[in-house]
Parts: sequence; structure tokens; C-alpha cells
Amino acid sequence: MEGETSAAWKKPVINVAAICGSLRRASFNRGLVRSAIEICDGEPIEGMRIELIDISSLPFLNTDLEVGGAYPPAVEAFREKIREADAILFASPEYNYSLSGPLKNAIDWASRPPNCWADKAAAVVSAGGNFGGGRAQYHLRQVGVYLDLHFINKPELFVYAFQPPEKFDSDGNLIDRETKERLKKILLSLLAFTLRLQGKSEDSRSG
Repeated sequence: MEGETSAAWKKPVINVAAICGSLRRASFNRGLVRSAIEICDGEPIEGMRIELIDISSLPFLNTDLEVGGAYPPAVEAFREKIREADAILFASPEYNYSLSGPLKNAIDWASRPPNCWADKAAAVVSAGGNFGGGRAQYHLRQVGVYLDLHFINKPELFVYAFQPPEKFDSDGNLIDRETKERLKKILLSLLAFTLRLQGKSEDSRSG
């Protein structure tokens, strides 16, 4: 019985859908998501599993594509991933003081009836110049209000990608130890908040 309890403890408790707003292969924001996945798989963070959800195949939102109450296959697949997730991790680049077009497009598709985002916990991280993507984060939080997404407030992570020390390698992989530690704190906060929204506690995960 003790072995069974230990095995149950190690099973993922929450599934996190990670969405990167940049489609660029060596994107720093995509690198943040990869690092988050590595943190969960490698150390690990007990009770959390992160999956990067691809948004590159989503068509531009056009309600003419909704036929008989059904969505295009790529959209249906994306919406199902969001519905199945317990929480969302956004990695949002900042384009013109706001979130990126691909990310907004993905958000809008999953918000079509029925809204797939509602009542889920969420966190957002970003990397970029100047404010580190902070303005995009705040716009995303505003969008989340209408979607009934519940963002953690603290800690926050804005990565100043072009300031020393070097944060990412040429492939967009996160290499800065301090940033990795800050990212881990985001994940731990998201885990605790998600369990709280679900009426669970970290102490009850083994039972």
C-alpha cells in the first residue's frame, strides 16, 4: 500500500496547456516554455505536467468557417486541448505595446461558444527588449477578464532578453540560472493556485 501511495503521488495532478505567441523557431518566449517543461520533467515539480500547444496551423478567425456549429479541424483540436487543460501558461512576446497577432487569434478561436478558457487558472511570462514584454502581459490580463481566466498576480516574470548576463543561446534556449529559478517560482504559484481553484490542496494530493 505504501508503494501504491508513493506512485499515486508522482502522477500529474494538473495538466497545463502552454501557448507561445511567437511562431519563430528560436523565439525567446518559446524558450521559456521549453524551460518550463524541462523544470517539470527534470527536477520535477510534483503534480504538474506542461504541454506546448501549437497554434501555427490555426486559420485567421472567420466565422464563415463555422459550419453547422462545427469548427475547422485544426481549431477543434486546439479547442479540445484547452478544454482538457486545468491551467494555461502563456508566453507572450510584445508587438507594438500589445500581444501578438497569432496569440490573439488563438485566444479568439477558443473563446467562441462555448468559451474554453472559462474558470481556468493562468500565468503569463514574457521575454523581450525594453520592458521585457510587460505591456503585452497587461493587455493579456485585460483580455482574460472577459474570458473568465484567473491569472496569478505574483510572482511576475519579464525577461530583459538583451541585457547582460546572456539569457538565451542562439537557438532560443534559456541558459540563465536566475531566470530559471524565477520561472520555477511562477510554476509553483500556478500549481498552488490551480489546486485552490479546484478546491484541492497540495497536502491532499497523496490521498
